[in-house]
Amino acid sequence: MKVAQETELQGYADLHADRLIEILRDLVRLPSVNNAPVGNEWACQQYVASFLRNIGWNAVQYLPTDAPGILEHPMYWRGREYEKRPNVAAVRKGSGGGRSLILSGHVDTVPVGEGEWKYPPFAAEREGNRIYGRGAVDMKCGVATNLFVAEALAETGVRLAGDLTIETVVDEEFGGVNGTLAGRLMGYTADAAVISEPSFLRICAAQRGGRTVDILFRAPNGGILSGESAGVAEQLRIFLGEVGRLEKARLEGVRVHPMYAHLANPVPVTIARIHTAAWGTSEPPNTPTICRMQLFWQAMPGETVEAIDREFLAWFDGMVNAHPEAFQVKPELEYPIRWLPGSAIDPREPIVRELSDAAVSTLGTTPLVQGIEGPCDMYVFHEFGIPAVLWGARGANLHQADEYVEIDSIVDAAKALLTFIPRWCGEGVKP
Repeated sequence: MKVAQETELQGYADLHADRLIEILRDLVRLPSVNNAPVGNEWACQQYVASFLRNIGWNAVQYLPTDAPGILEHPMYWRGREYEKRPNVAAVRKGSGGGRSLILSGHVDTVPVGEGEWKYPPFAAEREGNRIYGRGAVDMKCGVATNLFVAEALAETGVRLAGDLTIETVVDEEFGGVNGTLAGRLMGYTADAAVISEPSFLRICAAQRGGRTVDILFRAPNGGILSGESAGVAEQLRIFLGEVGRLEKARLEGVRVHPMYAHLANPVPVTIARIHTAAWGTSEPPNTPTICRMQLFWQAMPGETVEAIDREFLAWFDGMVNAHPEAFQVKPELEYPIRWLPGSAIDPREPIVRELSDAAVSTLGTTPLVQGIEGPCDMYVFHEFGIPAVLWGARGANLHQADEYVEIDSIVDAAKALLTFIPRWCGEGVKP
């Protein structure tokens, strides 16, 4: 019976692959941009809730701030606004005796940005093996996969012994994660969770941490005819020359987590933005007196924000103090988003082993077990004692123009989940 059930589910996925793509394109065509502190997830969440209700699930919508105790919780990040930004959660109760599971995904996306798009960001255009659009891979493909799985289980009449929860959260981008925290405080917990981020068909049992700092450089400048004044140019020259020393110190001093041992640089330091003044004739020609820069660097599971900040400030203060003539005005530091800690579970956890087995039997290859390359909201599940992994499709141009997802990988991700879920939750008793 078990083999027959798996064969039926795999056949369903192959036969209805176009339905999965249809769901994804529906989602991409509903802009859900996160412009922190506000966001535009309403229409997308209404689609998700209606979809689940139409297949017989009791979908609940709630604002993150409705979660009991969230405003006092130490993980809550203040300053975000949640009017018309609901989470969606639905539980399919099992017949009893099985393990429970959460399928989780975020519906918010980063903004379109100023990059040049060949494909309209919200048209969900299909070309060859790709669907293009903002959020196509990060991570509406994962949300679409979870909805398709729910529909497949309903259409095939598969019963589960354990409870299955599907949730979509708001405000994950820009270090939000209040939506994910709210889900746990609302009581949506389970024996394990699969977060359908684009893992490129790897099982990612770890996430890197991330720290972001905005730096404001200031320097006096008497004007273009004032002689030797260089504005902030000299500060920038020094800073850019020293960033490599910070990265080298990080690389030499950090304890590399085994799930990142394959990377040449597991703790990169990145200059994310540089801004002085508008380009062109709207500004007078001059050397800038102000420059804003954003620095982002990543951390290994186990590193603390206290140690991260101590290391950074020692480097930064040392650089400034070594060049008093350039830094007559000390640069100002501001942390615009929360510290996102790295996090990992043991690769021997049942969720890792059994999802891997399901992928092997479905796809014929053993998925890599590695850490995802950036921060995400998985650490919230780990903090609440829920073993969680990332599993999802392949794509490219995340957070850039012409973001896309590869269609065959979405189907593969869904097929592996359709094999895994009945194995994990157990075969239920049909009424």
